[in-house]
Amino acid sequence: MKNQRDKLQQYQKRIAVITSREHDIAKECLRNGNKQKALLALRRKKYQESLLTKTDQQLAQLEALTSDVEFALVQKDVVFGLQQGTAVLKQIHKEMGGLEKVELIMGESEEAQAYQKEINEMLGGKMSNQDEDEVEDELEAMEREVSGVSAVPSLPDVTTIVKDELPDVPQESPEEKAKRRRKERAARQSEPVAA
Repeated sequence: MKNQRDKLQQYQKRIAVITSREHDIAKECLRNGNKQKALLALRRKKYQESLLTKTDQQLAQLEALTSDVEFALVQKDVVFGLQQGTAVLKQIHKEMGGLEKVELIMGESEEAQAYQKEINEMLGGKMSNQDEDEVEDELEAMEREVSGVSAVPSLPDVTTIVKDELPDVPQESPEEKAKRRRKERAARQSEPVAA
């Protein structure tokens, strides 16, 4: 369609040149006293102009058709995106459940414990160690918040510490912390889930 549009535009340019030339020929013929040739040149000019009008109409139809096709392609992509989004939402709903399932997690019945274990196993296989570490960091931060412990422990007054009395506090590297957490996770996964 775009090729046809380009060809029609080229054709329009050619016709515009021809009509301009026909007009000049008609003037020249009139100056020379040849009224018949001038009339013929004006008729050819008029015919070329009618072709130009038809070309404009065809070009407008092609542009409308091209626009319709492009819009239909965009609509198709939008519909496909909506379908994909709906499928993802259904999958999430299927895996996580609704409000009733969340309430089951909070419950203390055997059914709730079984469901908690099922969710734990399902999520355990789908989360990376990094994701698990981030979840545990968030849990530790919440525990500190709930217990009223600030994220940074209070430090002793520097002026009261004697150089030889500095406490020896071992620092756990991020790798060591991740390794310890993996071991703790493995131990938890082998234990039954408490309500």
